[in-house]
Amino acid sequence: MALVTILNVQVLDNPAPFTNPLQFEVTFECLQELQDDLEWKVTYVGNARDAKFDQTLEEAMVGPVPVGVNRFILQTPPPNPAQIPNQDLIGVTVILLSCSYLNQKFVQIGYFVNNEYADPFEPENYPDPVDISKLGRNILADEPRVTRFPIDWTGANPTVTTMDGATDEEEAAAIAADGQDDGMDVEAMDEDDEEEDEEEEDEEEDDSAEVDLEDEEEGEEEEEGEDEEAEGEEGEEGDDYDEEMRMNTSFEYPEGMEIINNDSNSIDIARMLAK
Repeated sequence: MALVTILNVQVLDNPAPFTNPLQFEVTFECLQELQDDLEWKVTYVGNARDAKFDQTLEEAMVGPVPVGVNRFILQTPPPNPAQIPNQDLIGVTVILLSCSYLNQKFVQIGYFVNNEYADPFEPENYPDPVDISKLGRNILADEPRVTRFPIDWTGANPTVTTMDGATDEEEAAAIAADGQDDGMDVEAMDEDDEEEDEEEEDEEEDDSAEVDLEDEEEGEEEEEGEDEEAEGEEGEEGDDYDEEMRMNTSFEYPEGMEIINNDSNSIDIARMLAK
């Protein structure tokens, strides 16, 4: 169970000029006394394709944290436009607000940011360089993307998480896997072949079952046709007897017996195979 829960984050001074500081009013609840402070971090994504342009706008330690509901305002300086590629200054990007405990990130809140230029321009006439004084920032505060990560709140087995939520061990394993030979896994291929063979056998069994059912239905229809011809050869006395039997609805079925209609012999093949 998480000992700290984010109750609300309000973006202040929004929209605003690009050069204005960013302000977040954070409300959170602490369920029990913490042995360490909370670390809050604000990151501006300068380029969606390259993390080297990310800017850490603020890192603040908050503590000691009393038990109960707490509120504070986190203010950060604006991003440095000199560290952002000119073609990425205008348009949509992301701001990340995260919180960590004992070097373990347990929550991250992402906001889309729309940087608008005061002067209209055509895409082929992109401003170069961009006049920062004409750049406005609009944080889409009503559409946050909240991601929570499980951590060890006791600190006995801390797990450090990266920006995408993966642990250091998982990230190292992924990097190691990328550095290995690209040869195919023979065992995995054998397992896949066995699974495909089993699926083909199941499909053949289903097809044969469907054919058998169709043959049985055709045989039943032929038998019904022969019975109808035999009944047609019988006299009026037999017809009266059959009519009397069909109209007799006073028969009581034993308790627990399932009553089905006359079309119950027709089986829905698709539904049977779907089970």
